[in-house]
Amino acid sequence: MPKSSTKRLYFIPILSKALDVLEVLQKSERPMSLEAIYQRTHISKTTVYRILKTFVHRGYLAQSQDGLYRLAARPRKVRFGFGKQSGEMPFSEAVTASLRDAATQAGVDLTVLDNRYDATTAVQVAEEFVRSRVDLVIEFQIDQEVAPIIADKIAVAGIPLIAVDIPHPHATYFGVDNYRVGVEAGALLAEHVGEKWSGNVDWILGLDIENAGPLVQSRITGVFQGIRNQLPDVPVEKFVRVDGRGLREPSLRVIADFLKRHPKDRHILIAAATDSSALGALEAVRQQKREKHVAIVGQDCIPEAMEEMKRPDTPWIGSVSHEAGTYGPRLIQLGLSILRGLTVPPYNFVEHKLVTAKMVREAGTEVKA
Repeated sequence: MPKSSTKRLYFIPILSKALDVLEVLQKSERPMSLEAIYQRTHISKTTVYRILKTFVHRGYLAQSQDGLYRLAARPRKVRFGFGKQSGEMPFSEAVTASLRDAATQAGVDLTVLDNRYDATTAVQVAEEFVRSRVDLVIEFQIDQEVAPIIADKIAVAGIPLIAVDIPHPHATYFGVDNYRVGVEAGALLAEHVGEKWSGNVDWILGLDIENAGPLVQSRITGVFQGIRNQLPDVPVEKFVRVDGRGLREPSLRVIADFLKRHPKDRHILIAAATDSSALGALEAVRQQKREKHVAIVGQDCIPEAMEEMKRPDTPWIGSVSHEAGTYGPRLIQLGLSILRGLTVPPYNFVEHKLVTAKMVREAGTEVKA
């Protein structure tokens, strides 16, 4: 094919005419009329009119009351960077979906990178946000040890930071009230002991996330306090924290080991910091056929947990919904308020609600997290 034919193959005539119109206005020091633009471009007046109206609609041009056209100063879109916790964590993915939707509706450009539930990766993600000069960073990562490193890199770059669920220096906090959701989970476990086990309890296990730091660990602190509020005579030595890392496999291993070491105990409560962790505990319980001897409460109300609670024979008696669908709109609004220089609270708590297995079974598919 001749070279000139190749060029024509990829030539878009109407786009070329639109650019001609735009270039005429760029060269002009004054607003121009439709007639003047038509005379300069030698494009049909009808086509020029349609091009001008399209550019006005898209915000590239402005039209005054006297009908003249000029280039419009188009404000640059705000760019947020979101470091999501992990693409393999259902709650993280629910938050990410909510944030994407809210960003689209608000006209915010959102760059999402995956922290992969890994401290080293989270630092690298923060460095990428600094390199790309986003206007604001929303950080959702689990390791408190690298939180100061991440926060410092972002602060030195002069970029505002919102920290989700785990506090970071220099950051505005956004997330669940960890202690309060723990207290409510603990109260549910205590009620189970009173109703099903005649007040008898052998062990209370808290599946913690040690590397998340004190604030997230206060979920388990709250659970223990919620149980003590109703069962004040339970000896302190029956309360045991174990590290499930918020993940399924590590939680399965530690609970399986505990159950093997206590084969004759019949009244064991398990409170997990996340539903993913609770799923690991549930698998360990089922492997050893201890369902009748255990009661489990999780956090997050992920879909798999909701499905499990529909089963009439499940030891999973409840979970606390952190309302992942509300994260996106509130995070976008919080971020825009910060960029506008408005005063925002240092701690911004999301709503939560306790969802019991009884509620799920009674309502069927109507109960949503």
